[in-house]
Amino acid sequence: MDYRLLIARRYLASRRRLTLISVISGISVAGVAVGVAALVVVLSVLNGFYDVVQGLLVSYDPHVRIEATGGEGIGRAEALAALARREPGVVSATPYVEGKALLATDDGGALGQVVVVRGVDRGALDAEVEGSIRSGTFDLGRRDGRAGIVVGAGLAGRTGVRAADPGVDGVGGIPGSRVSLLSAQALERAISLYPFGLPDQRSFGVSGTFSLESGYDDSHVFVALDQAQQLFQMPGRVSGLDIRLADLDDAGAVRDRLAGRLEAEYPGQFAVQTWSELQGSLYSVMKLEKWAASAILALIIVVAAFNIVGALTMIVIEKRRDLGALQAMGASRADVRRIFLLEGLLVGSVGAGIGLALGLAISLVQGAFGVVKMAEAGSFVVDAYPVAIRPLDILGVVVVAVGLCVLASVYPAARAAAIDPARAVQSGA
Repeated sequence: MDYRLLIARRYLASRRRLTLISVISGISVAGVAVGVAALVVVLSVLNGFYDVVQGLLVSYDPHVRIEATGGEGIGRAEALAALARREPGVVSATPYVEGKALLATDDGGALGQVVVVRGVDRGALDAEVEGSIRSGTFDLGRRDGRAGIVVGAGLAGRTGVRAADPGVDGVGGIPGSRVSLLSAQALERAISLYPFGLPDQRSFGVSGTFSLESGYDDSHVFVALDQAQQLFQMPGRVSGLDIRLADLDDAGAVRDRLAGRLEAEYPGQFAVQTWSELQGSLYSVMKLEKWAASAILALIIVVAAFNIVGALTMIVIEKRRDLGALQAMGASRADVRRIFLLEGLLVGSVGAGIGLALGLAISLVQGAFGVVKMAEAGSFVVDAYPVAIRPLDILGVVVVAVGLCVLASVYPAARAAAIDPARAVQSGA
């Protein structure tokens, strides 16, 4: 073993007796361990929440979206969809129509409910959307002379509408509530033609209700693509294209390639966004919370680093004569400096190792068994705190912890290297 490492280890922990310096060093190790464990657990939980929110949003948000910059919609949707499907990693590219409308029930129970109407191709729905049906079916086709509409569970509860009951093999079914949608375009046209024009309301039959996420369920409805085109007076045009990929992580690369090709063929006409850009403010807030929490918890390691400064400085004072004798025997000032830097490295490594093992153990147990439950879990998508361990986060925590400990040992190391051997030996004589 390198003699400098051997001396550094002996200075920190004496086998013969318990000293004040050993106690302070132990407190420093414990402080680093607690800080690292807290960082690992908190970062893993915040990553878990990020994954849960991302999974919810991506279930109805596309991986990549193409929209017209002029606000008038896309008139050549099939050509753009064919162009997008040629990109590597693209699974599907489907058109959609989206806009706001007033919803009213035929019995007058709900008047003036502003909803977001989303017109979709029935065959292009994400499996998670189809699996979110709470009652009825996801049927957007015509039945009994009315087109189908699927309503968010929160909106259905607020307006009192009910989904159709298809019965058994189509026998004994009960029709769903009837609702009407009035778009802003239709209302504007009726006002301009007043008193000769009446608002063009579209009537629908509620075929089902869905439950994805509370904010989404309270305001969104699904209708067939052609019905939405008629409702918003967009014949032959769509609001945009939703693109889904085989790998979500490829969204940025696909966006860049598509943006380049569209700009070359249709300069200034289209904007391309990824899933993270569609909900940019929410993802930015979550990332800010993660790093803010990390900075606050890192203060625990900073406090432990101050203890290291005190402990190593006390060692320098106590071992002044020994350090002088060591230099008189041929050790250089760089060797003495390296001894104390190694002491800081030892404290950081041992503390980070203990904290890492403790933090990973807590995170793995929580992820596997959900020991810590969320308060009022019934109103959340998950009932226990989610956990997601990121190797890069773990590496960052360990590097920061060990780096702070080594940085804390710089001053004691410089002070030890500055000791004059002759005076040190004479003062101890």
